[in-house]
Amino acid sequence: VQLVESGGGLVQTGDSLRLSCAASGRTFSSSTGGWFRQVPGKEREFIAAISWCDDNTRYSDSVKGRFTISRDNAKNTVYLQMNSLKVEDTAVYYCAASVYCSGSSNSRTYAYWGQGTQVTVSS
Repeated sequence: VQLVESGGGLVQTGDSLRLSCAASGRTFSSSTGGWFRQVPGKEREFIAAISWCDDNTRYSDSVKGRFTISRDNAKNTVYLQMNSLKVEDTAVYYCAASVYCSGSSNSRTYAYWGQGTQVTVSS
């Protein structure tokens, strides 16, 4: 299974970005998709997840109301729409896939990971 993220970049505070995660070898119609982020020196942080079995979504408190996770099964892609970006959103963003139904915030439940895409928000 390969996950490839795209869509990162340099933006200003208040701007929007949409990250994409394209999967090959396993479909997101049978995988829970998750997004995490990490800054140097800190642990990987859960951002959002979308369940494959019931389409339930969950978000971290830090992004709730600003970020939206979605998926397009026909394109085998999971998206993360990020609005009202803040400087503290700056990080490497990782896509992950899990075989479990529920969208866990525990990174250890995700067996497949992308290589990450950098998001930098300037003030």
